[in-house]
Amino acid sequence: MMDHNSADSPQVGTLVMSDACVNPATSVRHVVERFFESQQLDAVAAVEGREAVGLITRPKLLFSVFRRYGFELYGKKPVIVITDTDPLFICERERLDVAIDRALARESQDIYDEIIITDENGYFRGLLPVRQMIIQQSNILANSIVQREIAHERAREFEKINSVKSQFIAHVTHELRSPVNAIIGLAELMKMSCDKGYMDQLRDRLTLLMSNASNLRAVITNILDLSKIEAGKLEIITEDFDLAGVLRETVDTTRVLLGAKPVSVEVSVSEGMAGMKSDKVKMRQILTNLMSNAAKFTDKGQILISAARTGEEVVISVSDTGIGIREEDLERLFSAFSQLEDAKTKRHEGTGLGLMITKNLVELLGGHITVRSEFGEGTAFDVRLPFHLSPVQESNVVYG
Repeated sequence: MMDHNSADSPQVGTLVMSDACVNPATSVRHVVERFFESQQLDAVAAVEGREAVGLITRPKLLFSVFRRYGFELYGKKPVIVITDTDPLFICERERLDVAIDRALARESQDIYDEIIITDENGYFRGLLPVRQMIIQQSNILANSIVQREIAHERAREFEKINSVKSQFIAHVTHELRSPVNAIIGLAELMKMSCDKGYMDQLRDRLTLLMSNASNLRAVITNILDLSKIEAGKLEIITEDFDLAGVLRETVDTTRVLLGAKPVSVEVSVSEGMAGMKSDKVKMRQILTNLMSNAAKFTDKGQILISAARTGEEVVISVSDTGIGIREEDLERLFSAFSQLEDAKTKRHEGTGLGLMITKNLVELLGGHITVRSEFGEGTAFDVRLPFHLSPVQESNVVYG
């Protein structure tokens, strides 16, 4: 709680910045177009009669639309079906300091800028940005250096959260839009081929359709896995399996991903890999993420995956002759939502979640991952895991 004289804190009703609202029955398309027409508009309230029934923010709306495969399937539905119906409601007579504490006490995934201000009867009064509340509070505390620094630090933390989420939205919408549009276009071409009896074209387009569908599934899987990691709900299911077989399956998939690229894929596995005890599904996902990453950034040369026993551990290495990583970028390689290319200008597909999720999965299985790279020469990832994941190790793993 903020420590200051409550008499200095105004009521939030005096700070309302916007009365933007729509009827809950308004179509999703109409609301999206309204956001596109007004770049300064960050949120609108869903208001039925005089009562606010939800909040629609720009990032959540766009993410929800693309997550549901775009306007083609979702644009005509009423906006209430993807509206946040449990936003933060604050009475206009609430003190500013109390309102700020309530706004920032929410879970990080629920922190968004606008909150809904109501009158004493619960009727809609308007919207108020959290950042504006913090700025106002900072001005009130200007006479106290310590309190001003506290307010500014809160503002910086909020801007950091907002920046990360904005970056995430940019990457996800970009990555979802490409395969969705490709799938829709290919489906239309396949229908034309069926109508005209061009079976050869149908087979070719079906292969492309399946490839784009797989890309879409990978993006969605990473997003869902991220939410499970943050919630600490990923579980370990151990079984005995042959690690060599899983490595060879991953190699076959990688060769398909490379297509016509002049890149060889080699595998080197020492003996004694048949008795590994761990989570086979998560192990396959770790290897697939690392090999897919290598295929994405390697245009020529070689990708090598190897596995060897060192006592009670197994060391798996994935190396490539790709574009490499700059030294200053290595620190943020495993960060959430972090990509080393801008979403609008990047040449390679991906949400930037794969390596972050890989690191969490490795740690979930009681291991750790390191990276070595030389820019322009290639990259190598080394994963160390217990060959037999014991019940004690399972209980000590870190979630999220």
